[in-house]
Amino acid sequence: MILTLMGLILLFMGAVCDLLGAMGMHRFNTFYLRLHAATVGTVGGKFYPILGVAFIAAEKGLWPVVGISVLTALLVLITTPVGSHALAYAASKARIVEMELDEFRGDENA
Repeated sequence: MILTLMGLILLFMGAVCDLLGAMGMHRFNTFYLRLHAATVGTVGGKFYPILGVAFIAAEKGLWPVVGISVLTALLVLITTPVGSHALAYAASKARIVEMELDEFRGDENA
């Protein structure tokens, strides 16, 4: 009973993270802020519900589902920030989006 309740809370937290990520994508106006909102929505909106499913499956004794869910949650937790960093780095190097202050380039107008 308690694991099911915790699983449902994690599912709700994932829905809230997805909603906040979608609101950020709509409201933020620069590429980097939108990338941050997308990462929050992806990590929180996928990681928490997958762990919630693992908790619910653990209470029902579905151990293969628990193992696969935990492994998937860990993969999401590891790969999503790496992908976001790669996108931000590529956009910075290609100068697709002009930044006010680029610490990597060594601007002197700081």
